[in-house]
Amino acid sequence: MPSAKEYVLGLASRGRYHFTTDEIQVALGTSMPAVRGSLRRLERQGEIASPYRGFHVIVSPEYMRLGCLPPEQFIPQLMDHLKLYYYVALLSAAELHGAAHQRPQRFQVMLAKNRRSILCGKVEVDFIARKDLASTPTVGMNTPRGSMSVATPAATALELMGYADQCGGLDIVAGVVSELAESIEPQKLVEAAKLCPVVWVQRLGYLLDLTEHPDLSEAIVEQVRERAKAYAPLVRAKSLKNTKRNNKWKLMLNLKVELES
Repeated sequence: MPSAKEYVLGLASRGRYHFTTDEIQVALGTSMPAVRGSLRRLERQGEIASPYRGFHVIVSPEYMRLGCLPPEQFIPQLMDHLKLYYYVALLSAAELHGAAHQRPQRFQVMLAKNRRSILCGKVEVDFIARKDLASTPTVGMNTPRGSMSVATPAATALELMGYADQCGGLDIVAGVVSELAESIEPQKLVEAAKLCPVVWVQRLGYLLDLTEHPDLSEAIVEQVRERAKAYAPLVRAKSLKNTKRNNKWKLMLNLKVELES
């Protein structure tokens, strides 16, 4: 029977960088306490990390400073292990689509239900809940360890409107949307907008006008005319006293968006 280190090296040599506690116990043919002791030793040496109980990643030398693999190299495998539908979302998705000006501090993943964040070495992963996430348009992106699901540029722009608080606020979101707009096709935006709350469409249309992307804003303005039954606040949980109204997007402008020059 191989040792724990030999087992890990064997996996890596075959291009696999994750395993479970149960898998290694079967491979080593020893008791669970002995396996856990071996795993603790490898973890202390920085050769493996455990982003989730019972799920381990092999930390290749170039990532030892992180104390873990980058999230895009284990999140798809972990979600498969947990049998959870997911996609990379918000600022993390925007960065993958080329809007990298506001580099996210944490990797953001959308799930159907809330889960506790992951801290693995210096890697942080936040899980955000969206009940109807299965309807969100996604694309597959290749990583060094396989493929992962990522919200499309259009879906990402719309979700940034609904989850602006988790992304640092509307000022930051406006800058990201301005960059992300270069990757959005008007028809794809129309299709994605039909699948989300109309208030997201209202807010995104306003920001697209503000950041001078009229081809995209005009593509969705008809949806607002048809679907928006009332004026909505630009930002939730802000006072609505003495606010100006934007008639085109049926918004109460309760925040002045500060765009970076």
